[in-house]
This record gives sequence, structure tokens and C-alpha cells, in this order.
Amino acid sequence: MAARKRRALSSGEDLPPFAENGKVLHAIVDTPKGSRNKFKWDEERKLYKLSGVLPAGAVFPFDFGYVPSTAGEDGDALDVLLLMDEPAFVGCLVEARLIGVIEARQTEDGKTERNDRLIAVAEQSRTHAEIDELADLPENLVHEIEHFFVSYNAAKGKRFEPTGRAGSRTARRLVVEGNKRANRKVKQKK
Repeated sequence: MAARKRRALSSGEDLPPFAENGKVLHAIVDTPKGSRNKFKWDEERKLYKLSGVLPAGAVFPFDFGYVPSTAGEDGDALDVLLLMDEPAFVGCLVEARLIGVIEARQTEDGKTERNDRLIAVAEQSRTHAEIDELADLPENLVHEIEHFFVSYNAAKGKRFEPTGRAGSRTARRLVVEGNKRANRKVKQKK
């Protein structure tokens, strides 16, 4: 019996952060809403792997992922929380619109870096169709999202400290800067 050839998954690294129109954000889900399991792209093996499990009773409040072709101060792709009607699956490309950012510092092993959380709404969402800015979300919901990231990181031995909130213009600027940072990183490897 002939061995089947398997195609490697893609991290989306070849995708630009924005669609051709420059307005729609590309986001790749690595952890679906409602999951205790945290997944992460394994660059060496070219597949998603389990990178952690949340404590009992804790789940991701919305789909969580990253923006391809970007890099934050920590060297990883920029994180994005996606407001959607139903959970997607690991590796799913979601076209979304940025509504804002939770600005934050994260401390691990005595080292503190900026590690913001972009917030976006899936273009196909019916439930969140009227949300254009972070300020359009109920204050309590934004506070709960911040609390999730604080407690999620604490469970991993990290300190996550929200330092501010900003709207879609600031979020877009962070993605553009993250794309430039990722491009410099690629050039340095060559």
C-alpha cells in the first residue's frame, strides 16, 4: 500500500495582516471559544500543538488567535481576541475588523514586555455586527476580558497588567508596526 502524502498545515505566515482592501484584518484562530485547551503553532513541526490547559472552570471567552505577518515586542505574532457568533476551529482564517486594543504589560521570569490584546469582530458576525469600536462594548464585558487575561497568565506564572484601552485607530497602528517588525525579523534571518 502506497504511503499517502500529507500536506503540512500553514501558520498563515505568508498572509499579509490585512486583506487587499487594507481594511479587513486577517486573523488565525489558535484557540476556540469555550476551550480549556490552549493551542499554538509549532514552527519546527509545521502544525498546531497543545501548549497548555486552563484550570478547571476557566475557558476562553471568545476565539483567540493571532495576526499573521506581525510580531510584537515579545517576538510572537500579535494576539487577537475575536468576537464571533460561534466558535471556529484551530487554524481557521477569520476576516475581521479591528475595534480596539487592551494595552498591557506582561512579566515573566523577571522580564517585562508590552503584550497587548487586539480586539476584533468577525466580518460574518451577526451578533456583533453593530460593534465598531471597543467603546461600543459594555464596560463590564471589557473588564471581564481583562480579568480573563490576568487570571489566565497568573495560572501560568506570569503577570498580566492592563495599562489602558484604545480604539480601532490605535489597534490598526499597532498591526502596521507589528508587520514592519516582522518584516525586519525576516530580513535579518536571510
